[in-house]
Amino acid sequence: MKDKKVLYVSSEVVPYLPETEMSRMSFESARMVHGKGGQTRIFMPRFGVINERRHQLHEVIRLSGMNLIINDIDMPLIIKVASIPKERMQVYFIDNDEYFKRKAIFTDDKGELFDDNDERMIFFAKGVVETVKKLNWAPDIIHVHGWMASLLPLYLKEYYKDDALFENSKVVTSIYNNKFDGSLNEELKQKVQFDNIDDQKLNEIDTPNFSNLLKIAIESSDAVITGSEDVDPELVEFAKSLEKPVLDFQPVDHFEDAYYDFYQTEVLQ
Repeated sequence: MKDKKVLYVSSEVVPYLPETEMSRMSFESARMVHGKGGQTRIFMPRFGVINERRHQLHEVIRLSGMNLIINDIDMPLIIKVASIPKERMQVYFIDNDEYFKRKAIFTDDKGELFDDNDERMIFFAKGVVETVKKLNWAPDIIHVHGWMASLLPLYLKEYYKDDALFENSKVVTSIYNNKFDGSLNEELKQKVQFDNIDDQKLNEIDTPNFSNLLKIAIESSDAVITGSEDVDPELVEFAKSLEKPVLDFQPVDHFEDAYYDFYQTEVLQ
């Protein structure tokens, strides 16, 4: 892994959000690559529940200041950064007051999904790519964790398909058992279509529920990792039906060799 560049994109990363299977693995897999001489960047949303003072987040002026067009509306992109204590690893935070300032992650105080989670997903996907472009940092592997980041593989393979920076990038999606009930805003497909993404790539999000969002990610990924022991078997079978390499679940306490070998497989080179 020496000198290999791996970009990690996740909605949850410890220590910035409480420990879950996904937040722990998003951190541990990046630390593994870092420890083996690879270069890493971690991206996550700057949810309002993250304590900026405690974690010493600060805005990166040279990366902030651009607008992202979401459904024909200009939305300002703010980039913040912090270093994970003792690890010398940087985490970049995608921020926007309209989408992420609220003191909650995906649901309101009644447990209802936010109506704009669809736009938050698009903003996050485009914000990650535009920031990496500003950094001029060409990743060899882009490892996506969780449904919040599930539009990123699609945008990389369609909206940014002619961008030379990502010409050789391979995409891995980890799927977890972190389902939500119901569906996101049914206008998600229309909002993605605004970015001139081929309609044939969007069949799975006629109904933007958890399973269909992950299927969108799987279709545009080069390989898949089963991040939970009890992940929906339909998603695993879907990946295998598309002949995607699938790494079976690996416990966080001894995943390193399996992930290391998987990153070295021919399809990810």
